[in-house]
Amino acid sequence: MDRLEQGAGKLAQGLALIGSAGILLMLAHVGLDVLTRNLVGRPIPATNEIVSGYYMVLIAFLPLAWVERRGGMVSVEFIDFLLSAETKRRSDIFVCFYAALVYGVLAWVCWTTAMRAFRSGSFVETLGLAVPIWPSYFLLPLGFILAAGITALKGYILLTRPMGHGERK
Repeated sequence: MDRLEQGAGKLAQGLALIGSAGILLMLAHVGLDVLTRNLVGRPIPATNEIVSGYYMVLIAFLPLAWVERRGGMVSVEFIDFLLSAETKRRSDIFVCFYAALVYGVLAWVCWTTAMRAFRSGSFVETLGLAVPIWPSYFLLPLGFILAAGITALKGYILLTRPMGHGERK
C-alpha cells in the first residue's frame, strides 16, 4: 500500500509540475505576444484562443489530483465538533468515495464531449488560421479521472488503516 501511496504522490506532484509549466508557457506566450504587438505591430496569431483553450484548461484541471492529494479542496465541517472520532472517520470515508464517484461521472461526461470534438476535428479560426482545439478537450477527463483515483485511494486508506493513523482529528 505504501508503494501505491508513493506512486500516487509522485503522479500528483508530476501533474502539479505540468500545471506549473503551463503557467510559465502561458506567461512566455502572452509576454511574447505583447512584445511582438508593440515592437513590430503584429500579434502572435491565435494567442487568445491558445491561452483560453489550452493553457487555462491545463492549469485548472490537470492539477486536481495534486490538490486532492494535499487535502487542499474546500471543505465545510459544519457539525464535525458534534461527531465522535469514529463518525468523523466514516464521514471522511464516505466523502472520499462520493467525491471519487462525482469525479468519475465528470470524467465520463467530459470524455464523451472530447470524443465528439475529436471526431469533428473542432477548431477555431482566427486571422485566417485554423487552430485545432479538440486536443484540449482531453485534459478535462484526464484531470477528473486522476482526481477520482486519488480520492478513491484516500478513501481506501482511511477504510483499511486503524483508527487514529493518519486521519484528521
